[in-house]
Parts: sequence; C-alpha cells; structure tokens
Amino acid sequence: MVSNAKVAWADVLRVDPVYDRVRGPAREVCEDVPTSHPVDERGNRVAGTVIGAIVGGAIGSTVGKGDGRRAATVAGAVAGGAIGNSVARGNEGYYQGVERHCRMEAGPAEERIVAYDVQYRYRGDVFMSRLNHDPGDRVRVRVSIEPVE
Repeated sequence: MVSNAKVAWADVLRVDPVYDRVRGPAREVCEDVPTSHPVDERGNRVAGTVIGAIVGGAIGSTVGKGDGRRAATVAGAVAGGAIGNSVARGNEGYYQGVERHCRMEAGPAEERIVAYDVQYRYRGDVFMSRLNHDPGDRVRVRVSIEPVE
C-alpha cells in the first residue's frame, strides 16, 4: 500500500508560550510567642493562713484575762488566718515564658511554561497548533492527501 502522507517543513510565524500557575510545596512556618501562665501557689496560701493565724492568736492572747483572753486568742487566730490567706493570694504571680506556634503555608506561586501556541505557514496557508516545545524558525509537518467524495 502506498502512503498518502509526507513530511515537510513549514515556516514559523509566531510562538506564544502557554503558562500555568502552580504552587510550590507546602512548608512549616514557626514563631516563638511570649506567654504568661498563672503560677499555682496554693501552698503559699495555706502557709499564709497558718502564719497569719499564729500571729493573730499571739496578739489576741495579750488581750484580756481568763475566758476573755481565750476568746481574744481565737478571734485573733481567725482574723490573722483570714488576713494571711488574703495577703498570700495577692502575691500569686504569673510565669512568663515562650511557646512555639507552627502552621503550614503553601509555597510561593510561580508560573511555568506548559506548552507553546505556534502559528506557521505551509504553501501559503496559515495554521495553528499547540506543541510541547518551542520549534524555532521552522516546524516539521505531516502532509496527508486523500480524495474527497
């Protein structure tokens, strides 16, 4: 069987790159963030209450005689304990620290050439094709001849 096709050369008139916008790979971005956390000082409040009660009881025991002295000691201990607890609670502090916070970010976008729109002339007629490479000044074409019925 005889082939009805041949390969020939056509002159390239114009080449336009076709771009596609793509994202680069994702990356992890981390930063250190200052933080403050309350310090758990419940133990200090207990100590403040006990010390306040002892001091208050000692002061109360210097007032009055007999049952009055006992009542003043108890009242001084109760008042001193309340004051000691309040003072200890007011001294609770905060711990200053740094926490690392990380997040994923998409990579930078870039444009890549994915094809070339090529306009070319063969024997006076102008054609257009999309190729995966830049053909330069000339492009090879397949010319096929078939009868029309």
